[in-house]
Amino acid sequence: MGHDIEASTMRRVSWRIVPLIMLLYFIAYIDRVNIGFAALSMKQDLGFSASILGFGAGIFFWGYFLCEVPSNIALHRFGARKWITRIMLSWGVISGAMAFVQGPLSFYVIRFLLGAAEAGFFPGIILYLSYWFPARRRAGITALFMAAAPISTALGSPISAALLEMHGYLGLHGWQWMFLIEAFPALLLGGVVFFCMTDRPEQAHWLAADERNWLVSTMQAEQQGKGGEDHHSLLAGLSNPRVLALAFIYFGTSAGLYTLGIWAPQIIKQLGVSSMTVGVLNAVPPTVSVVTMVLWSRHSDRSGERTWHVVLACIAAAIGLVVASGASGVIGLIAALTLVNIGISCAKPPLWSMPTLFLSGTAAASGIAAINSIGNLGGFVGPAMIGWIKDQTGSFAGGLYFVAGLLMFSAVLTLVLSRFQAAEASVMAVTQDRH
Repeated sequence: MGHDIEASTMRRVSWRIVPLIMLLYFIAYIDRVNIGFAALSMKQDLGFSASILGFGAGIFFWGYFLCEVPSNIALHRFGARKWITRIMLSWGVISGAMAFVQGPLSFYVIRFLLGAAEAGFFPGIILYLSYWFPARRRAGITALFMAAAPISTALGSPISAALLEMHGYLGLHGWQWMFLIEAFPALLLGGVVFFCMTDRPEQAHWLAADERNWLVSTMQAEQQGKGGEDHHSLLAGLSNPRVLALAFIYFGTSAGLYTLGIWAPQIIKQLGVSSMTVGVLNAVPPTVSVVTMVLWSRHSDRSGERTWHVVLACIAAAIGLVVASGASGVIGLIAALTLVNIGISCAKPPLWSMPTLFLSGTAAASGIAAINSIGNLGGFVGPAMIGWIKDQTGSFAGGLYFVAGLLMFSAVLTLVLSRFQAAEASVMAVTQDRH
C-alpha cells in the first residue's frame, strides 16, 4: 500500500510540476545565451570586439551574483508562485530591451540588469523541488528540469538563426527582432505561473487527501532528519564549508556551460558556414546530451552515488574542450562539442542533489543560492577570458584550454569534498558510539 501511494503521488506531482518548470527554464536559457547568435551580426553592426562581447555576455552573472541570495530567501518567504511570477515578468521586459542596445555601455548595463532580474530563478526551482520530491528521487527530477537547457539550445539555435533573417524588416536589424520576439514568452509564462503554480504540498488540492497526507508527512520527516537548528539558519547556508566547496565545483561547470552557450556559434562560424547552418549544427551536441544526462542521473539515483558521477562528467567535458581547440573540420568539432555538452549536462544533476541532503529551511534557500551565485561567476570568467584571449591570440584555443582547466579543478575538488564528508561522518559515528 505504501509503495502504491508513493508511486501515484509522485506521478501526479511530477506531471503537475516538471513540464511547467522545464518550459520556464527553456525560455530562461534562451534569453541568457541568445546573445551568442545575436553576435553573429550584432558585433559588426555595433563594432564590438571579442573582448567586449565576452565581457558583456558574462556581466549577466554579476547581476545574478549580487541578487541571488536575497532573491532566493524572498522566494522561501513569499512563496514560489508570486516570486517566480515577478522574476518572469521583469526578465521578459529587460530581455526585450536588449534590442535597443546602442554601444558597449548600454550592452553592459542591460546584461547586468537581466542577471539581476533573473537572479533566484534557477536556485529557486532547485529549492522548490526540495519541497515536493524526496531526496532519493531528486537527481532524476533535477535532470529532467535541467534537460530544458540543452533542449533550449537544440530548438532555440535554429529559431534564433531564422530570426536573424528578419534583418531590415520595419527598419530593424535581425538581432533586434530576435531579442524582441524571444522575450515575449517570458511575459506570457509569468501569468501562467501565477495561476498554475502551487507553493507547498499542504496546498496541493489537486492531490487526493491520502496522497497529500503521505507527501506532507514524508517531506516533514526528511526535513527533521537533517539535524539540529544550525542546519536551518541563514548563517548555516552561507558559512558551511561544504556549500563553498560545491560553489567552486559549480564554478567550473558554469564556465563550461556558458562557454558553449555564448561562444559555440562563433567557433562553428569560423569553419565558414552560413548562420543558418550554424543554427543547425549547434543543435546537434545538446540533443545528444539530453538523453545521456537523464540516463546518467537515473543511474546516480539508483546507485545512490554522487561523487564519481560528477567527477567523470567534468573530466569528459574537459577532454572535449581540448579536442575542440584543435578540431579543423565540421565532424571533428561537432563531435568534440558533443562530448563537452554530455560532460557538463551529466555533472549538474548529481551535483545539485548534494546541498539539500544536509541543508533545509532558510539555510537551504541561502545555501543553494550561494552555490549558484558564486558558481555562476564561472559564466562570467569563462566567456570573458575566451573573448580576451581570442583578441590577444586570434584563436579560441587558449580560452578553451583555460576552461578545460577549470573543469579539471571541479573534478579534483569534488573528490576532496567526498573525502572530507567521509572523514566527518566517521568522526560523528565515533562520537555517537561514545554517548
